[in-house]
Amino acid sequence: MASKQPIGYKCCIAGVLLLLLASVAALVAVAVIQDTWRFKDYSSEYGIVIDSGSSRSTIYLYKWPGEKENETGVVTEQKNCRVVGDGISEMKVDKEKGAKSMAAFKVCIENITKAIPAEKRKTTTLFLGATAGMRLLQGLDEQRSSEIMEDLREYLSSLPFAFQNASIISGQEEGLYGWITVNYLMGNLLEKNTWNKYVRPQGEKTVGSMDLGGASTQIAFAVQGNLSGPDYLPVKLYGYPYNVYTHSFLCYGKNEAGRVILDKVVRESSDPNYIPNPCYPEGYNVTLNASHIYNTTCNKKPNNYNPDQQLFFVGTGNSDKCLSMVKGIFDFQTCSSTQCSFNGVEQPPVTGEFMAYAGFYYTTKAIGLEGTSDLDQFKASCTKFCGKKWTVCRLIVFTWKFPAPLSTHSKYLCPRPLGLQENNGT
Repeated sequence: MASKQPIGYKCCIAGVLLLLLASVAALVAVAVIQDTWRFKDYSSEYGIVIDSGSSRSTIYLYKWPGEKENETGVVTEQKNCRVVGDGISEMKVDKEKGAKSMAAFKVCIENITKAIPAEKRKTTTLFLGATAGMRLLQGLDEQRSSEIMEDLREYLSSLPFAFQNASIISGQEEGLYGWITVNYLMGNLLEKNTWNKYVRPQGEKTVGSMDLGGASTQIAFAVQGNLSGPDYLPVKLYGYPYNVYTHSFLCYGKNEAGRVILDKVVRESSDPNYIPNPCYPEGYNVTLNASHIYNTTCNKKPNNYNPDQQLFFVGTGNSDKCLSMVKGIFDFQTCSSTQCSFNGVEQPPVTGEFMAYAGFYYTTKAIGLEGTSDLDQFKASCTKFCGKKWTVCRLIVFTWKFPAPLSTHSKYLCPRPLGLQENNGT
């Protein structure tokens, strides 16, 4: 005869079984929802961005799900193509050279087009953003600048894409876009939670951005509070607001700053046929036309300027003197605000970590220091590198198009002018 169980015991067992079944059902539901989100075939969107810098143009293809996260797309890069040749600011200088530049553009466009499904090409947005090289050309030759941009608009609008615009972006925009890119790639703006949904990362931590281009350099970082002014840009990303300080220093890109330093070297010499240059390695000698130095708004032309005058530079490899000359292109005295970076530019206190890229990376890689965040090690390595003779340097940096000015570039990378300290580097 079976033993009788108390009614309360049976109810308890039934409750446990119901709870277990509910838990299993919940787990199954979570798995199904995650799989649905993971594999749901939202219609993908494509976009093409042409980044036209002072020294080159690169065409990028991006893709994102049709469903956005709080009005901002979750973007992935699909492909990129570097246009062979100089930046677009060199177009219309020489007819044959300009034709080659446009042909190189078309090769990259064809390459990118093949990666886009045919049915998506009509809705693929296309933008071109020109940066500091064209900003400089605008000041030097506005007509040529306008003609270059108009030619590009005409060509890009003929392509089977949803062409939006080709424009010369401001230095502020360039700095802000760099800041967004860095923090997006580092996962500081968005991350996935347990439910496979995108959420804002805990801590809301972002890093500052330092971009060294050929004609300008940009700094950008998020600030707290209600700071406002011409260099503060509010931006909303994935539904969350940020206040970003961003400033672009025109003429402080590695190429233009190099020209400014060459001007200082020329003015310190009395003989154009023998100009000692402490920023060139010992044993490196080169003849440059005066136009190479002065065909820019970054330098004031001398009274006796002759664009065809030949100037003979002799490298002396004097690291200390080179550093002194580089420091001389920064004005730390002028400041009408409570705090400035240099040249009288107001800048709030710099805190937190920074990510330096573009010219910062290429130069440090050439001297074997990529990834370094120790400022003392960085400075010591720069000094050691700049003391090497040209016979050694040419073996180290043979991949550079213009390797000799590396000493100038490495000295120029000192972060002090922007208010960074040893613990800010990344």
